[in-house]
Amino acid sequence: MSELQLKLSVLPVEPGCYLMKNSDGEIIYVGKAKNLRSRVRSYFTGAHDEKTMRLVQDIVDFDFIVTQSEIESLLLENTLIKKHYPRYNILLKDDKSYPFIKITKEKHPKLVVTRTVKPKSGKYFGPYPNAYSAHETKKLLDRIYPLRKCNVMPDKLCLYYHIGQCLGPCVFNVSDEQNQEMIDGITNFLNGETDGVMKELEDKMQAAAKELEFEKAKEYRDLMGHIENTMLKQNMLTSDMTARDCFGYAVDNGWMSVSVLFIRSGKLIEKKAEMFPMNDDVEEEFFRFIMHFYDLNSNLMPKEIHIPKEFNAALLDEALPATVKTPLRGAKREMVALASKNAKIAAENKFEMIARDEARTIKAIETLGDLMNIETPRRIEAFDNSNIQGADPVSVMVSFIDGKPSKKDYRKYKIRTVQGPDDYASMAEAVRRRYTRVLKEGLPLPDLIIVDGAVGHMNTVKDVLLNELSLDIPVAGLAKDDKHSTAELLYGDPAEIVTMKKNSQSFYLLQRIQDEVHRFAISFHRNTRRKTSIVSQLDNIDGVGPTRKRKLLSKFGSIKRMKEKNVTDFTDIGIPKNVAENIVRKLSEQP
Repeated sequence: MSELQLKLSVLPVEPGCYLMKNSDGEIIYVGKAKNLRSRVRSYFTGAHDEKTMRLVQDIVDFDFIVTQSEIESLLLENTLIKKHYPRYNILLKDDKSYPFIKITKEKHPKLVVTRTVKPKSGKYFGPYPNAYSAHETKKLLDRIYPLRKCNVMPDKLCLYYHIGQCLGPCVFNVSDEQNQEMIDGITNFLNGETDGVMKELEDKMQAAAKELEFEKAKEYRDLMGHIENTMLKQNMLTSDMTARDCFGYAVDNGWMSVSVLFIRSGKLIEKKAEMFPMNDDVEEEFFRFIMHFYDLNSNLMPKEIHIPKEFNAALLDEALPATVKTPLRGAKREMVALASKNAKIAAENKFEMIARDEARTIKAIETLGDLMNIETPRRIEAFDNSNIQGADPVSVMVSFIDGKPSKKDYRKYKIRTVQGPDDYASMAEAVRRRYTRVLKEGLPLPDLIIVDGAVGHMNTVKDVLLNELSLDIPVAGLAKDDKHSTAELLYGDPAEIVTMKKNSQSFYLLQRIQDEVHRFAISFHRNTRRKTSIVSQLDNIDGVGPTRKRKLLSKFGSIKRMKEKNVTDFTDIGIPKNVAENIVRKLSEQP
């Protein structure tokens, strides 16, 4: 099972948005879902049209943000598309944005519905998911709060004055106090304080119905419905334009998961989540993460930071150039709760993936044992050699426990007894040194030894184990094809190919082991050659013996860097002046 399949298997059954990524980590598609699990999985099952098939072929990873409702995911989807411009979101990307209701910043302000936000030009409310309701609410507010309607001030009263929807500032003196009173009323209304107006409309509707004026009663009822739709509470948006980050957390199995929601211009634009092992109490770890987060991302510093109420915000408030709060009610508290919900789901997903991955690898080694007719190889140790025409020969050993690399048990061996290129003798020396030490120190023996090679390498290792160390440990060989890829597993006496499917988890495990031991051998050999090259160029310099060679190597790392230094650079690390002069002179003479 691939990493992508594992992530698909633990998706939450929650509403939200998902972000599909290609091999470069680029977001190529943003979508919304009532049920993230079923929606995202649907891309990888069943038949699709040509466009979707091209999208699916480019997907190598995905991320998601959980929301509280479908309407939140709708608004968040639009925000994310406008932020990332994914190439597969052609229709939505080019579509209109959601509308705002705006009070213009003028001597005699107007109330307008707009899709363009210019914060300095007025006060904005929204955006609103239902454009029709936004316009209808604006019409209602026009009836209640008679601000001017015309774009250019006329020289005579217009129809709006005569129907009571304008105070006529073109002719009459309308004071700043009158305008401010109407602005305050609209602001309260659009911030959700609609009880008074709703009660008035309810009374008018009942009165109209009692007088059998059903058309008028229906008009009042419809206006109330429009108000409810437009004022629908949804956490993805806030009524102000303050830049803020909302942090939430979850603790599970000794790990902390932290999620941060970025809110800019009243909209949730992005989520980041991190998981790390805890070495301190919850508050210390949480605060340490936030401090480190802004240390690495200082350009992201918002005006406000919101954190859960159980933490002492004053500590962070003093340490950061932002106002740190613990909101106790309303949409801001709910946003912090949503951040914690995302953190909790991230932790649950991580451990579910780990559990499934462990089950998968345990099954792989159990199957490998069955195929080879040996006990389940819980501990596997693999050997490989590396040299160039016999120069600087090395061998390495890597250890896999329960199908996972155990890097603390890796070992490196500089070959001491072999002259010239002799792969078999080099491997014999490494195996001899490894298991002599294991027996001497009472360390655990492996259940299976794998050598990077074929029958000759296998027989060499068996000879050392049986005839020199009296150890009876299964030994297998991994042979490669002409493309230098894992081709087959050899085992038995005489050695035979172990039949297994190339797409099985057992074969994937063998590939990982062979790739890892080869990587480790090449890395060790390159490092050894580099050090040998440096030491050899320092051999003929008066005053530079083994101790000073090690000191120079530790400090400067390479001959190239030493050639860039002057006498003072060497004397500063304790090299005598005359020796430093010798070093600078000799290195300058070398090509």
